[in-house]
Amino acid sequence: MQSLFHLAYHVHDLAIARKFYCGLLGCKEGRSTDTWVDIDFFGHQLSLHLGQPFAVTNTGKVGNHMVPMPHLGVILLMPDWRALADRLEQDPDIQFVLAPSIRFSGEAGEQATMFFLDPSGNPIEVKGFAQWAQVYES
Repeated sequence: MQSLFHLAYHVHDLAIARKFYCGLLGCKEGRSTDTWVDIDFFGHQLSLHLGQPFAVTNTGKVGNHMVPMPHLGVILLMPDWRALADRLEQDPDIQFVLAPSIRFSGEAGEQATMFFLDPSGNPIEVKGFAQWAQVYES
């Protein structure tokens, strides 16, 4: 089976969400109404609806870091991850929960990661791997 992932969640303001997801992250806008917008989030469908975002706490322990839970994310190959990290590091409005870094260095599953919040406070993780085969290595 082949599939795409779909996730729907709340944002405070669709215009600001469009600017963040499409302008800064480089995603493409799909269908929309005055209460929601579909975003092509790196090949997956996000439906952003007007409303109160879900509660988030930094309770996910990964290595030595506590990360926001729940969160959504995407996995990119390293050149794409680095390009996105560079773009985000240049944006004065981005405040990283976890700045771009490498974790599990030299181990199976070595990966780049960064955590940041969208303008409504929804946490996003972007991981980077040298090869797709590394994603599930143990």
